[in-house]
Amino acid sequence: MIERSHVNQRMSQIVKHNGVVYLAGQVGEGDTVAEQTRDCLDKVAALLEEAGSSVENILQAVIWLADMDDFAEMNEVWDAWVPEGHAPARACGEAKLALSKFRVEVIVIAAC
Repeated sequence: MIERSHVNQRMSQIVKHNGVVYLAGQVGEGDTVAEQTRDCLDKVAALLEEAGSSVENILQAVIWLADMDDFAEMNEVWDAWVPEGHAPARACGEAKLALSKFRVEVIVIAAC
């Protein structure tokens, strides 16, 4: 069975199927990449908890940056957030995001 939460016509924020949680891309508020990353990751953690999972259960993360020059700033926040010994498979790339104010987007898949 597929379970969906926070659904609108375009997307679901959470989709659960066969013990796996898929989150829609999360963007954050803030003036800096660090602030936006922190906000994104807070949203990810809250959605995972709502879905019955946690940061420790993240299998894969895909991070999109509006500018790869922000890689180190994003990684500083990411590295402090990921629990030691629970780093997921991860990719990071550069992309034009939905709105110009967004500088980082995080997409995760986790076990539940």
